[in-house]
Amino acid sequence: MPGLIGKKIGMTSVFSADGKNVPCTVIEAGPCVVTQVKTVEKDGYAAVQLGFGEAKEKNTSKPMMGCFKKAGTTPKRHLAEFKFDKEYNLGDTITVEIFNETAFVDVVGTSKGKGFQGVMKRHGFGGVGQTTHGQKNRARKPGSIGACSYPAKVFKGLRMGGHMGGDRVTTQNLKVLKVIPEHNLILVKGSVAGCNGSTVLIEK
Repeated sequence: MPGLIGKKIGMTSVFSADGKNVPCTVIEAGPCVVTQVKTVEKDGYAAVQLGFGEAKEKNTSKPMMGCFKKAGTTPKRHLAEFKFDKEYNLGDTITVEIFNETAFVDVVGTSKGKGFQGVMKRHGFGGVGQTTHGQKNRARKPGSIGACSYPAKVFKGLRMGGHMGGDRVTTQNLKVLKVIPEHNLILVKGSVAGCNGSTVLIEK
């Protein structure tokens, strides 16, 4: 599935043709450089590895520096593989123009980390009972977790408090509102997981 590596800029809103104010996310998509070409004969599958964002040479390993020099490009901070229908060569640059005729895209991002959270924030629990009549500090607790005489254990997967956020999230079928090739920008309807400035993958 063809796509690009990008960076989430932030959210804004645009007016549609019928005058509605549509919230959208602005993503800087590319330009990405082809750093490796995977072939069926050599690697067992066909794909194109893209690089995005500049990295310092001192922070890049020697094997990766060899790949970048072979492609004739500077060290890249982010790498990802995509399956393109069209054939590309090492060092080719792919821009946001590949989305010119695309109506919908999938965007993969990393959600904001919230740290350790309770069940009300993490899972939307309603809390336990009233806040008076002898109840002291149980208002935001999960309540019964099901362990009693049988089975004398707590089943795996039970929703409890814990680490929230920081997960890989794919938002599917986001409508492409506008592509601005001169600034490498793409505007998609709705929200995308992650904070401003985070790296995202845009796929057709």
